[in-house]
Amino acid sequence: MLKSQSEWIANEILMHFRAGKKLANDVYLNDTLEIDKDGNPLTIEDTISSPDDLADNLETKIRWEKVAKIIEDMEDEREKEIIILRYGLHNKKPLTQREVAQRLNISRSYVSRIEKKVLKDIKRLAE
Repeated sequence: MLKSQSEWIANEILMHFRAGKKLANDVYLNDTLEIDKDGNPLTIEDTISSPDDLADNLETKIRWEKVAKIIEDMEDEREKEIIILRYGLHNKKPLTQREVAQRLNISRSYVSRIEKKVLKDIKRLAE
């Protein structure tokens, strides 16, 4: 009986090392790569994580697409052009109210009024 018990123990030890060998190539995100001078571990997750919140980025993209659609569907071409010029949409350089006024041959205050009205409309439609 003593021999079989020692064989059983040897077999258990062997199985333990075999199981460990299978897991030896596994890598986990919380595995420590190194320790900094203060004793804090640097993990794999620390090296690949991103400070950006994907949910926030997605929500911002969805909102922007909605606003872009509202602008594209605007019926008043002058209002549409003013917003495009002011905010540099369609890969254009954003212009000041004065520059927009000069380009469209209207007053700066008129550009300001239209811009304010359109932004209010966009905000209302985007909600």
